[in-house]
Amino acid sequence: MSKKVLAIYYSQSGQLGDIIDNFTQPLIDAGIEVEKVRVRLVNEPVFPWTADTFFSVMPDCQLDVPAELEPFELQSKKYDLVILGYQAWFLSPSIPFNSLMLTGQMQTAVKNTPVITITGARNMWLSAFVRVKKILRSAKANHVGNIALVDTHPNPVSFVTIFHWMLHGKKDRYLNIFPPPGVSDADIKHTKVFGNSVIPHLMNDDWESLQAELDANKAAVLNYNLMVIESTASKIFKAWAMFISKRKNKLPWIRAYKYYLLIAFFVGAPILITLDGILFRFTSPKRIRAKKQYYLNLN
Repeated sequence: MSKKVLAIYYSQSGQLGDIIDNFTQPLIDAGIEVEKVRVRLVNEPVFPWTADTFFSVMPDCQLDVPAELEPFELQSKKYDLVILGYQAWFLSPSIPFNSLMLTGQMQTAVKNTPVITITGARNMWLSAFVRVKKILRSAKANHVGNIALVDTHPNPVSFVTIFHWMLHGKKDRYLNIFPPPGVSDADIKHTKVFGNSVIPHLMNDDWESLQAELDANKAAVLNYNLMVIESTASKIFKAWAMFISKRKNKLPWIRAYKYYLLIAFFVGAPILITLDGILFRFTSPKRIRAKKQYYLNLN
């Protein structure tokens, strides 16, 4: 009996679709039935975004406010594996992902079912992943694997290029100086390696060692400095979201948050990393190991 796999995701630019296609191609080549579903929002933001539209989604992301999805159908009620593609928006799972996971179809599809999560992010994906794990645990899913593909260029460089992409819609070399934004084409193609790793586990219904195999091929690499930034920034983002959500006229405060983010990124983040290096990085190894496990463990 052929195995049935559902790969479901949301994408505006198409990058996550390319990742899903490369990841699932080895499964398809092995004769496994793969159903791919790309969900969409009813009120789909126009891509490329304007700056105000881009930053205005932050409060709803942080506060898990769902949006209406266009109707979609799943061919089966039960799958042998579900592959969930998602993005991290403002250090939280994207609004489309949160909305998808509230639907009865997805609640049914993931319940007591092996689930692999896969994201394509700029570089900060840890806080969003923690929340994704909680969503899956609440849905009684069996979370068996995680893959996090990121832009591997230095943080300031990827900060510039992602905004060029999001606000201009071009995944090209900004000013002919900066590298192309997003996950590199080579890393997207490399996801076929992860797909090949999945096949024997799927065929044998044995998922225990899958994540170790994925990690051996660098499926989810934790950057210590970014972990330090995220662990602090996620709390601050939540405070901003709660404050903005209570304002009648949100736009001035959304713009204020935008300028705060620029200052925090270029001034606050380097100070935070320096202080952590002085106070904790080399003096609290047990604390750091525990924190890394908190972010990376599937359960």
